[in-house]
Amino acid sequence: MDIIAITGAGTGLGKELALQYAKQGHTIIAIGRRLSPLMDVVWHIEHSGGKAFAYPLDIRCYEEVTHTVNEIVKQHRVTRLVNNAGIGYFGPLSSLSRQQIDEMIQTNVNGTIYMTKAFLPHLLAMPKAKIVNIISTAGLRGKVNEAVYAATKFAIRGFSESLVKELEGTNVSVTAVYMGGMDTPFWNGSDHIKDRSRLRPPKEIAKQIIACEDGQTEIILS
Repeated sequence: MDIIAITGAGTGLGKELALQYAKQGHTIIAIGRRLSPLMDVVWHIEHSGGKAFAYPLDIRCYEEVTHTVNEIVKQHRVTRLVNNAGIGYFGPLSSLSRQQIDEMIQTNVNGTIYMTKAFLPHLLAMPKAKIVNIISTAGLRGKVNEAVYAATKFAIRGFSESLVKELEGTNVSVTAVYMGGMDTPFWNGSDHIKDRSRLRPPKEIAKQIIACEDGQTEIILS
């Protein structure tokens, strides 16, 4: 069984991935900015007979990422990293504040790169390891009122495709996941999606990702 580190594991797709992986017998390292939702995920996993650990972490902070990941790998032989954490602000470019732009870039791009860089030496030392980057279909095509959000997802698409080539021939494989909108707290406070009832539940998406990810460098779930 794997020991799987998941960012953004307290809510939405990250939470569902944690619960689904745990059901398969994997140990979960739940990572996120807020401890309370992470502990809720740990509680659910442990009360179902699984194993999970919570590590509060702001992935936007390079020094914090380096320190926390060093602590994690001292205690756990992590064999899979799922870069799931992300944030989005939507609307015409002219309506976005500098803070909103910076938050998207720092979380979606910098955070994913920082986490991967911190875990990579450890993953390369394992017999077999995997990096899964959750990207969204915004990384495949531009969308109205998603200019900066899509830019961050295109960045991680390039990052993922380059990592596939860079790590070719090593024990570490890379999978990029592109999926459409889900009905998660991601959309709370936003009117970008007018009818959330048409969005798919994160539990369904999580099951599809887990079923498809082995041996795939790219998964597209429309």
